[in-house]
Amino acid sequence: MTIKTTLSFTDRHHRFLSEKVGEGVFATQSAAVASAIEQMMQDDQEREIALSALAEEIHARMQTVRSEYVDDDQAFSAARAAVEVSRRK
Repeated sequence: MTIKTTLSFTDRHHRFLSEKVGEGVFATQSAAVASAIEQMMQDDQEREIALSALAEEIHARMQTVRSEYVDDDQAFSAARAAVEVSRRK
């Protein structure tokens, strides 16, 4: 179902939409706006999934016995080594 609505844009946004339609990236300005909204919806869904996974990981780690904790040096040693290698290039 399509619903007709009225939107207002800044000159900059209108110019950008018009250019993208002119370049053939989108068939119409409405299609460009719909695409942007779809991207926002996907971003929102992915953010929710990531936050949920992060919350689950935090809860799981809260169940870790203190004797099984990993110290900072051990946890980040691989990342620090990768950074050092990239700095040498």
